[in-house]
Amino acid sequence: MALSTLATGLASAEARSARAGAQAMVPEPHQVQSRSAPLKRTKTSLVPFQTAPFPYNGNVPGTGKPFFEVAEDGRRVHVTPYGRHYWEDETYNDNRVLLHIPKGFDIRRPSIMIVFFHGHGATLERDVVRRQQVADQITRSGANAVLIAPQFAVDAADSSAGRFWEPGAFGRFMGEAAEALAKLHGDPKSVRSFASSPVIFVAYSGGYLAAASCAVNGGLKKRLRGVVLLDALYGELGKFTSWIENDRSAFFVSAYLGSTREKNSELAGILTARDIDYATELDRPLHQGDVAFLSGGENVSHRSFVTQAWVDNPIENLLRKLPAYRK
Repeated sequence: MALSTLATGLASAEARSARAGAQAMVPEPHQVQSRSAPLKRTKTSLVPFQTAPFPYNGNVPGTGKPFFEVAEDGRRVHVTPYGRHYWEDETYNDNRVLLHIPKGFDIRRPSIMIVFFHGHGATLERDVVRRQQVADQITRSGANAVLIAPQFAVDAADSSAGRFWEPGAFGRFMGEAAEALAKLHGDPKSVRSFASSPVIFVAYSGGYLAAASCAVNGGLKKRLRGVVLLDALYGELGKFTSWIENDRSAFFVSAYLGSTREKNSELAGILTARDIDYATELDRPLHQGDVAFLSGGENVSHRSFVTQAWVDNPIENLLRKLPAYRK
């Protein structure tokens, strides 16, 4: 299916939406109870997690082989499918997680949790915070949202999900995240809100592998209300299809450039065959069941896609399309 035919899905989606009437906004706001006032200042921290994706001592899924091999000197090394060798103590030993709560965040109001899956060659400080400005985009959006960004392979060309490959492991990670966010926030009672807030995945580039695993095996169930892929659909079409098909109350947005155009076209064709509609533009608020495939536009590079995609600052733009979650 050529991407030029995606517009057919858009027309079909608009027609069905008109017949069905107005759709409910997503995520659906949840009730919270707290006496804490909105935060007077932004709070950002790098926190070690016991449940972080790395260190990891398991196998590579589907192979039965240990993730690490033992070198002659006793050091452990992981060999990627492309033949790259990365040492455990250099690449897979950072268990820190970036937590960000913007100024004005109000625990008394419905909130959302953004989990960001970084791509290849990234560190939390250099790339997620400074270059990709993920925390800043969430702050500028005005959404009542917090950020959770785990470190995966450090500055390496590897998409391995580590512990997040294990069924239910991501759910345990989110439980620890709720406790860490409550501590950072300063109100111990806020853990109840953080433990029940709806979750949106945002995956960039190689982050798709962990996002797909967490979507279908993470244990969040209905808490996961949206998945956003930023030039990230390199594979795992079966998992993303299953998640979309099994939860028609959540949204899915995939933006692409040339390297992921073919996979986006393929997924669009699969959804069409299963009578699931999609759009090729996103110029209105997000609703339940929305699916969109968005071209990245001209003069846009893969490296800058988290800050320059179909629009500038795409994470900020998408959060503005969830009006029920304004501060």
